[in-house]
Amino acid sequence: MAHLRSRRRLALAVPVVLSLTASLGFLPGTASAAPSTAPMARTADGPELAYVVNARTDRHTIASVQQAIAAADGTIVVTYDRIGVFVVHSANPDFAKTLRTVPGVQSAGATRTAPLTAAGTTDEGAAQYLTKDQAARLSSASAASGESEPLEADQWDLRAIGADQAAKINPGSRKVTVAVIDTGVDDTHPDLAPNFSASQSASCVGGKADTSYGAWRPAKPEHYHGTHVAGEIAAARNGIGVAGVAPNVEVSAIKVADPVSELFYPESVVCAFVFAADHGVEITNNSYYVDPWLYNCMDDPDQRAIVDAVNRAQRYAQRKGTLSVASAGNSNDDLDSHSLADASSPDDSTAVNRTVDPHECFDVPTQLPGVVTVSATGVSKAKSYYSSYGDGVIDVAAPGGDKYQIPDTPSKNGRILSTMPGGQYGFLQGTSMASPHVAGVAALLKSAHPWASPDQLQALLKAQADNPGCPAGPYDGNGDGVVDATCVGGKRVNGFYGFGIVNALRAVK
Repeated sequence: MAHLRSRRRLALAVPVVLSLTASLGFLPGTASAAPSTAPMARTADGPELAYVVNARTDRHTIASVQQAIAAADGTIVVTYDRIGVFVVHSANPDFAKTLRTVPGVQSAGATRTAPLTAAGTTDEGAAQYLTKDQAARLSSASAASGESEPLEADQWDLRAIGADQAAKINPGSRKVTVAVIDTGVDDTHPDLAPNFSASQSASCVGGKADTSYGAWRPAKPEHYHGTHVAGEIAAARNGIGVAGVAPNVEVSAIKVADPVSELFYPESVVCAFVFAADHGVEITNNSYYVDPWLYNCMDDPDQRAIVDAVNRAQRYAQRKGTLSVASAGNSNDDLDSHSLADASSPDDSTAVNRTVDPHECFDVPTQLPGVVTVSATGVSKAKSYYSSYGDGVIDVAAPGGDKYQIPDTPSKNGRILSTMPGGQYGFLQGTSMASPHVAGVAALLKSAHPWASPDQLQALLKAQADNPGCPAGPYDGNGDGVVDATCVGGKRVNGFYGFGIVNALRAVK
């Protein structure tokens, strides 16, 4: 399975956006000076790979690039002409090299390092399913405490951000949809069915949207990640199971996980952002990183093309009014450092040890301009031991769970309880769980301020957050006596919490 990560705070947004935009191939480069005809393509004699080709969006360029792709032994899966992105399959080992010389092409590269066969998430550790006996005891405890949902007594996360009280004031608008870009969602779950939007759901696996009924569902029961995320956002207050942060908004599913490897390939994510934008989705939740590279370095032409393609798609979604929220990752990495170890990439073949600078090697989509980056906290509001962080990178924080921070709940489980496929419930922890809490609060804000743009929603998220400030002493997340991370910044903004932990009650007030 795969993973995810970051973005800069408001005061540093301009230089980051400029430097990233410049890096993404929008400056004059070799393509503008290339000969008018592409060189003769090499015979297709290699393994078939998937590629993204990113070009100018005028009609002449789109048409000429389509011809060049065919001449280079490429087969177009889908063309997103409005953003100039082509998803292509080819067995020509020189395909990307050839396309990079074509006039109007700004970047081109393979989206994987292994051949196509007949993406990852940011939860930390294995799922813990709720047994029938545990559920029965929990239901009794919830009833005794006056909670409206049978399993709510274990949902410390809702109380931590005032979501239980917010639901009494404004549970969210039916006109707001949060799309879960993930492993798929089991919309038959009784806590999700009341709020599920099938018309805004699809499978984008492979890069082309499939809207046939049920295509958005997980390929296997163990692909539970998206269903858990969806419940955190919008599980209905219907007297069944758990409640979501925004229990009256609609939730949709855009499946991007490969059905075999469960990897999240770039072409699938490009499709997801475009589909969400074109189907009126207000908010997307992105609890993953785009495979196969944990960090995509701009000096590598393949990785550069991945950043370019996904950035074009998410910028298109922003222009259409969609706010994207993403998790910061579970490596306990300082994303504002200049040197990080990456031993997991590429995750679709043989990983190699490399050192990267996250200012030049980007976690996608998390570090793209305009994406809200979320770190995770536990019940004591301390940064979760696994959560990545970084001054000027984290925008806001939210409950993601922490097995070392034990709540005073019936199950004494510091993880996050939510929906699982097949009508089940289970505990997970990770920045994957923090991001949907923020997406839920963003949905409440959009419900209260329906005309708010993505930039305005992000500003509102930051304005209503509560910042605990950096820890008074050394941070030792797992209690082993070793300092695990250093918080940089002040009470208003810092590397652990960004602008603070989101507050659902303030959002509706």
